[in-house]
Amino acid sequence: MKKLSTCERGEKLKVLKLNADTDLKQRLISFGIMKEAIVEVLEHAPGKSTIEIKVGKMRVALRAKEADMIEVETI
Repeated sequence: MKKLSTCERGEKLKVLKLNADTDLKQRLISFGIMKEAIVEVLEHAPGKSTIEIKVGKMRVALRAKEADMIEVETI
């Protein structure tokens, strides 16, 4: 298992687990980031402070510390 924050641009991944508190977990789920969801890494900000991902047809930007709470596997 690896963290979303460590993934490279262009990788397609399946979400395995959200290790976030209740409020953040609810926010991620509202964006479609939940267990079994397929996400694609689109871009990293300079310094990897944020990461842009694609979930379905939506693009979401996450802080690195939020992305670090999401466990994924490559598909």
